[in-house]
Amino acid sequence: MLLKCRYLSQFSMSELKKNAVSISSAMDRCPFMMHAHRTLTSTSNPLDNSIRHCPKSEIDNRVPFNCTDTIDCPFFKQAENLKMYKSIRKRSEHDLVDHDLKQRLNVHRQRRTPHENPNLFDYQHFFNSKIDEKKKDGSYRYFKKVIRYAETFPKVQEYAQDKAKDVTIWCSNDYLGLGRHPFVQSKLTEAVWKYGAGSGGTRNISGSSPLHYKLEEELARLHQKESALLFTSCYVANDTTLYTLARMLPKCHILSDAGNHASMIQGIRNSGIPKTVFKHNDYEHLESLLKKLPNDTPKIVAFESVHSMDGSICDLHRMCDITHKYGGITFIDEVHAVGLYGENGAGIGERDSALDKMDIITGTLGKAFGNIGGYIAASSNLIDTVRSFGSGFIFTTSLPPSVLAGSLASIEISKSDEGRELRAKHQLYAHIVKEKLIRAGFPVMNSPSHIVPVMVGDVKAAGEICDRLLNNHGIYIQSINYPTVAKGEERLRIVPNPHHTMEMIEKLVSSLIDAWTKTGLRLNKN
Repeated sequence: MLLKCRYLSQFSMSELKKNAVSISSAMDRCPFMMHAHRTLTSTSNPLDNSIRHCPKSEIDNRVPFNCTDTIDCPFFKQAENLKMYKSIRKRSEHDLVDHDLKQRLNVHRQRRTPHENPNLFDYQHFFNSKIDEKKKDGSYRYFKKVIRYAETFPKVQEYAQDKAKDVTIWCSNDYLGLGRHPFVQSKLTEAVWKYGAGSGGTRNISGSSPLHYKLEEELARLHQKESALLFTSCYVANDTTLYTLARMLPKCHILSDAGNHASMIQGIRNSGIPKTVFKHNDYEHLESLLKKLPNDTPKIVAFESVHSMDGSICDLHRMCDITHKYGGITFIDEVHAVGLYGENGAGIGERDSALDKMDIITGTLGKAFGNIGGYIAASSNLIDTVRSFGSGFIFTTSLPPSVLAGSLASIEISKSDEGRELRAKHQLYAHIVKEKLIRAGFPVMNSPSHIVPVMVGDVKAAGEICDRLLNNHGIYIQSINYPTVAKGEERLRIVPNPHHTMEMIEKLVSSLIDAWTKTGLRLNKN
C-alpha cells in the first residue's frame, strides 16, 4: 500500500526500510501510512519489523502534522535527516510542474505519425482544425469559472488566472434561487447523512428507492397525470422518450417545431423515422402538414411551451387541439416553464388550464426547482412503455437520494404561498428589465415570458459585450451563439431573478449601455 503514495512509490523497499523510523512519524495522520501499517502488521514485513524494533524514544518524539497533497507534505519536512529528502523534493517538484506536459506527451506517443504510415487518417490534425475553425469564426466557447455561494446568490465569484472577483450573475437558470433555499439545502444534506451519496446503480439494479417513487408520484400529481418517470436529465428524458416511442409506434411520423431543443432533435434524428419540421409556434403550418398524412398513421407533435432562447410562448390549446384533430399525440417540453407558471408551478399547461390536453409533458428538476434531473409525465401505460423499453432510462445510474429529497422540497415550496410570491416577483423583475432596456434603445426581442433576449446579430460583438460587462462592471451574462441559435442571430440572454434588487437592475442597464456602445453598436433612441 505504501507504493500507492505518489511520493513513496519512487523508492525501493530497501530505501524505505532504511528510513523506517522517520517514515513511521507520518503514520498518525497520513492515510497511506495508516492503511499500510494495518496491512503490514498482519505479516512479517521487514519495514514493519524495522519500525517495531526502533527505540521507543524515537517513536514518542514524533512531530504531529496535518497531511497535504502538495510538495510541502509535512512528511518530507520531517525527513530532512534522510539522504533521499532532496531527491524526493526535486522529483516531486518536477512531477507537479510537468504533470500537464507528461499527459500531452503520453497522448503524443500514442499517435500514429505520418512517417510511420502516411496513408492513415490523422485524427489529431482533424480535431485541431475543427477547433481552429470555431476559434476563427468566434463561436468557440470559453467556460467561465464561477463559484456560487448560497448565502450571496445572485452575487457569485468568477475565477480568472487564480484570482477571484465578485460579480452579479444575470444568466442563471436557477430561476427562483431554490438551489440555495435553506429548506432545500436541509432536506438534501439530511438525505446525504441518512442514505449516503450515490443511488447504488440503475433503477433495475439496487438504484430504485422509496424516494424515487415518492418524487414520481409528486410530479404526476403536479401535472395531473397518471404517472411520471425520472431521468438523469431532461436531455436524456427527451432523447430517450422520442426515440423509444418513434421506433415502437408502427409507421410513426414526427412533426417537430423548428425551434426545438437539441435534445428533442437528437431523439428524433436517432430514431430514423420520417419527420417534418413546422415553423416555430405556427399552428396553421402544423395543420397544413398534418392534413397531408394518413389519418391512421401514428403521429407525435413535439414542441416547447416556453422557448428557451427567444422567450416565446406557444398557443397551447390550439397546438393540442389541432394535433388531436388529426390523430396525433403531443410531446410538450415544459423545461423553462415548470416552477414558474401556474398556481402550483406546473407550467404553462396549468396556467392555461390545458393539462388535460397534454399527452406527454417533459420537465426538469435542474432549473426553477434548483436541483438536477429530468422527467416525463403521461398516462401510466405510456410511462410503463418507456420504463420498459427506453435504454436511456434502463442503463443509466439513477438519481441519488440527495437530489430526490432536494427536488421534493423544491416542489413543496413551489406549491406554497412562498412559491407563488417568488413567481410573482420573478415575473415583475423580468417585466421591469425589459421595459428599461427597451427605453434605453436596446433591440429586445418580443418575449412574453421571463426570458429577456437582446439581439446582437454578430458572434464577435456578442462575446465582446459580455467580456466588457464582466471585466469592467462585474456583471456576468453569457452570449448565445451557434449552434444554440442560428448564425447571425447571436444574442444576450438575460434572466432576472427574484433575488436581484432594483439597484442591481439599474446597474445592469447602465453597464450594458456602456459595454454596448464601446463595442461599436448603436442604440435605437426613437
